[in-house]
Amino acid sequence: MQKTVHKVMRKTILPEGPMLLARGLDASDMAVMCFDPVADRILECSARLADLSGYPSSQLLAMSVSTLFAEQLPSLVAFSQACLENKNSYTSELHLCCADGSTRAVEVYGSAFTENQRPLLLFTLFDTRYCHSLRVEADAARYHRGGLMEWKRIEEVFSEFERENQLILNAAGEGIYGVNTEGITTFLNPAAEKMLGYPAAELVGRNAHECIHHSHEDGTCYDIHTCPIFAAFHDGSVHQVGDEVFWRKDGTAFPVEYTSTPIEDGGRVVGAVVIFRDVSERREAERRLRLAMAEVERLKQRLELENAYLQEEIRAEHNYREIVGRSDAIRNTIAQIELVAPTDANVLITGESGTGKELLARAIHEASDRRTRPLIRVNCAAIPRDLFESEFFGHVKGAYTGATSDRIGRFELADGGTLFLDEVGEIPLELQGKLLRVLQEKQFERVGDAQTRRVDVRVIAATNRDLKTDIREHRFREDLYFRLNVFPIESAPLRQRVEDIPLLATYFLEKACRKLNKPVLPISLAVARRLQSYSWPGNIRELENVIERAVIVSSQGKLKIDIPDLTHPPTTEPAPPPSWEGAGILTEDQRRASERANLISALQQCGGKVSGREGAAALLGLKPTTLYSRIRRWRIDVGAVKSGRPGHSLNS
Repeated sequence: MQKTVHKVMRKTILPEGPMLLARGLDASDMAVMCFDPVADRILECSARLADLSGYPSSQLLAMSVSTLFAEQLPSLVAFSQACLENKNSYTSELHLCCADGSTRAVEVYGSAFTENQRPLLLFTLFDTRYCHSLRVEADAARYHRGGLMEWKRIEEVFSEFERENQLILNAAGEGIYGVNTEGITTFLNPAAEKMLGYPAAELVGRNAHECIHHSHEDGTCYDIHTCPIFAAFHDGSVHQVGDEVFWRKDGTAFPVEYTSTPIEDGGRVVGAVVIFRDVSERREAERRLRLAMAEVERLKQRLELENAYLQEEIRAEHNYREIVGRSDAIRNTIAQIELVAPTDANVLITGESGTGKELLARAIHEASDRRTRPLIRVNCAAIPRDLFESEFFGHVKGAYTGATSDRIGRFELADGGTLFLDEVGEIPLELQGKLLRVLQEKQFERVGDAQTRRVDVRVIAATNRDLKTDIREHRFREDLYFRLNVFPIESAPLRQRVEDIPLLATYFLEKACRKLNKPVLPISLAVARRLQSYSWPGNIRELENVIERAVIVSSQGKLKIDIPDLTHPPTTEPAPPPSWEGAGILTEDQRRASERANLISALQQCGGKVSGREGAAALLGLKPTTLYSRIRRWRIDVGAVKSGRPGHSLNS
């Protein structure tokens, strides 16, 4: 082996003197090794390689080359292949794995040669750090030899570097300051001076933590041992923080986010540089954004509830969407609506069930200045007694069992709009006082909440009950009645709107035909008269149901109304008006019965003819239109009178 090394040295470095060469290599700073790349074995090495790696020479000769460069095997293979192909190569990317577990960067010059037809490699290794120091010393010596002018030029270069760095620090918008390993401030840029209120001369040389970072936002002490800025030069890691405050010289605090980066010199941490920014405006913007988002969420929930109510209203079967009719009763009602709609007065709509009270409420709302806000309907008869207060005023989470979230009440939902209280007479007596308070003071509290809320709501109430009787029987508060009954409107029953029945029947017929996908059927005069002859105790709702049922059962393009009350009117003769002896004073019922009997007698005498020269109208001295109106009012069957059938009316 010794002979082989000597032969290698003689061939690659010096032509003679193998022993002299070996001593020279051992004395130099070069670490040399010869190895077989195929067998991955070190054949010979210099003493300097043992010093560089920390392994004894005997151990090195027993090691494989891949073990010595264990962490960079791919780079070692690539470099060896380059040496074999090019005969010579150089790299500065390899690291020796030393005996103490550390790695050492080396520069390697490689040469390839052949021994007994076996390719071998000769690596000459230099400690990279040592080579760098030699180059620095050589450069310094060259500058020294260059004289004073060269040193002046170098000084100017460094001065320019320092000036440019200072310009960068001064121009930076973020605050920047440095600390050494003891936490002492070493420099401070102008942006940091402005934000902290400390001149650089006053803060430099003082402990930065004790001046600007000594307390949390709530004033509690900030232990220096837990400070992320100090941790940067203790653990050598970069620390980013976004939820702390710095304290100004005047004692005020401002929120900051900062990055503390360790400063290293020769592999040793000597301090940290801190870059921070004032995030007060951003925090305020975030706070306003959160408030805005909360308001948006509140409005979203309210809009969703409004949409839910509106969808519920759309799905509900209203009598009709516009007022249909031309009778005096309807014209009077429309006139009342036009009077009260522009005001904010509360309205009480009374009338029998099925007369369209809700339609009147909608007409008032649509004609008012509140039409851009919702009309919220509350069916007081459908709300359980225990939920009345929650339904009207809402509740907060946890107010009672089952209240799993906050809920907006109908009053709050109708804020700025109209609240329609249908069947208002069904409200429990114990809750009428709270309703009265809202109507009087325009404020309320949710169930389980102490916060008083104000609302601007117009109330339209409707009932088919006699509230005055309820007041006398202590079922309804008189003061609430007067508060609701600011402007009363009576919804006339259908029997008082006989002339509107054909119009309503036509409207409902078209609606039912569209709904059932059938062609629109005509209403004959005979059908219209039969509809007008009925008393309609269920009012408009009953008429709509009769028409829809007729459309369903009709066939061959003919409308078939098969309601028993319509197809078979009563056949009993109306009782003759009783005769009274004495003063001849009649009650109202007696007077009407007498007048009705007189009208029937006139029709019988005229053969059922109403108008014309020989008609009953001329006989009675009435206008034909007036007589027709009375015939409808008293439900007299003119056809029965004309044919001489025993019955003269549908209902006596």
